[in-house]
Amino acid sequence: MRIRVAIAGVGNCASSLIQGIHYYRLATSLPPGIMHPKVGDWAPGDIDIVTAFDVDARKVGRPVHEAIFSEPNCAQVFHADLPVGSAEVKMGPVYDGVASHLVKFPENQRICLSDEQPVNVVEELKRAKAEVLVCYLPVGAEEAVRHYASACLEAGVAFVNCVPVFIASDPAWAEKFRQAGVPIVGDDVKSQVGATIVHRSLARLFSDRGVELNRTYQLNTGGNTDFLNMLAHERLDSKKISKTQSVQSQLPVPLPPDQIHIGPSDYVPWQKDNKVAFIRLEGAGFGGVPLEIECRLSVQDSPNSGGVVIDAIRCAKLALDRKVSGPLEATSAYYMKSPPLQMVDHEARQKNLDFIQGKHPVPAV
Repeated sequence: MRIRVAIAGVGNCASSLIQGIHYYRLATSLPPGIMHPKVGDWAPGDIDIVTAFDVDARKVGRPVHEAIFSEPNCAQVFHADLPVGSAEVKMGPVYDGVASHLVKFPENQRICLSDEQPVNVVEELKRAKAEVLVCYLPVGAEEAVRHYASACLEAGVAFVNCVPVFIASDPAWAEKFRQAGVPIVGDDVKSQVGATIVHRSLARLFSDRGVELNRTYQLNTGGNTDFLNMLAHERLDSKKISKTQSVQSQLPVPLPPDQIHIGPSDYVPWQKDNKVAFIRLEGAGFGGVPLEIECRLSVQDSPNSGGVVIDAIRCAKLALDRKVSGPLEATSAYYMKSPPLQMVDHEARQKNLDFIQGKHPVPAV
């Protein structure tokens, strides 16, 4: 049996995830990059993409296995030999999913809005018999993300929210998912070894080793559509909140707002999907003597999230089968920046492993 997955937003992250599914499906021995070889009965390759939604004219109406390589996608191609599939990219609702400033950029970088009429998302999820929907919409797409979340509630489809629109971490939305009997993992995916998890680990290291953290920053640059979209600063509020509170949660006492700065910094077109993060922490150690750390992290942004989402999908399916509804707290704490309940990462890892192994099953609501 395979897990039937729908994707909202056929961008770079979708490209990496889909390439990865087939990469691991064909592997004779498990290559690196996977945290859990098995989640329940499912290996990384036991996922089928049964439908997808996008708004770009170069993707809508095309088979998913072709659309993921269409412009403006620029994710690294590590597995191009994909099987021909029957899933086609459908026109999704636009709402606030496309920032107005994107029209100023060259065609190979911006979104080219399709003139197709949006499909009914609920009906399409039911037609495709989707079990889990992965939301990869752009930062700032508040209305659009809520539309897909509502569609999942109505269709009985588990929701994996990879973007910083607060659904799982919003008590009102969390209750909607509980009442509907639908699990949700969210919000805002942590990359496997990305800027947030490294920054959290360093901040926690200061605390665990008795060093007082006085101030810190994280500056990020990249050249994919995500960074281009975030040039509109009015779309950044939820992203900055998500990344900042993720680091703050690891400190015994949160830093004053003027002593912590975390967020996307600039769009550098030639970087493409390469994200570069600059992290600095300043503190006081023994005797109040200053201690400073500076770190530069360079990653391929989209594959870095794929190794997390491929686990989150399988955990969501596990919850469906066990009839667990609402936010998956341990799973969300381990895989997401803004979960309903923040945990120290090693604690979240163990509790999520307990969930996977069924040691502490959560009763259905």
